[in-house]
Amino acid sequence: MADYHFVYKDVEGASTEWDDIQRRLGNLPPKPEPFKPPAYAPKVDADEQRKSKEWLDAREPDELEDLEDDLDDDRFLEQYRRMRLAELREAAKASKFGSIVPITGSDFVREVSQAPSDVWVVVFLYKDGIPECGLLQTCLEELATRYPATKFVKIISTDCIPNYPDRNVPTILVYNNSAVKGTYVGLQKFGGKRCTPESVALALCQSEPVLNDGQSGGDSSRDNVIEGVRRKFIEKVVAQHEEREEDDDSD
Repeated sequence: MADYHFVYKDVEGASTEWDDIQRRLGNLPPKPEPFKPPAYAPKVDADEQRKSKEWLDAREPDELEDLEDDLDDDRFLEQYRRMRLAELREAAKASKFGSIVPITGSDFVREVSQAPSDVWVVVFLYKDGIPECGLLQTCLEELATRYPATKFVKIISTDCIPNYPDRNVPTILVYNNSAVKGTYVGLQKFGGKRCTPESVALALCQSEPVLNDGQSGGDSSRDNVIEGVRRKFIEKVVAQHEEREEDDDSD
């Protein structure tokens, strides 16, 4: 008769009393943990996920436009979507400048006189080879970056005003609503040859909200510029003090 050997496999994770004794004596390896499958979690379609405020903040303008129908049932999120879209549009509008644009005499009317009434235009008259012009241009380039809602243009002085004397450059003309609102000849009102972007900004905004960062307007823009100048001045004083202390310690 054939010798049949039956192998019995118990339920996974189960153990006999004999096996338990052998494990305590060290004759068998520890009993493995029974397999537990992960809990079932149905996959949620991305389009069906609830839209949060943080989720909307990460959307691009074209995506927010497409979401209009999806958010109609949620009044808060729909209101927030509209507000966020308006903010992005204003930011895009404010960022249309941001640098000094070179123009010629034939461009002046279009670029300066016909600029929108809500845009302030800073016109920089210069001549190549004059050190003061280079110094002031460096300051204006930084201001153009800080205040992208203000339009900055530069033009060779004699292209703008025929026979304009070199002794009067650099000159800044400030325009708004097709009219000259301010004229600055030379560097004297900006602190002379020690002028900085902060001193130029302060002079330009003494009486009018010329500089605008696109985040505020009117008097609030002017107040922001003055507060920024004060903060920059304090930072420079502190930095200079720390440098002197480091020099004293090294000695």
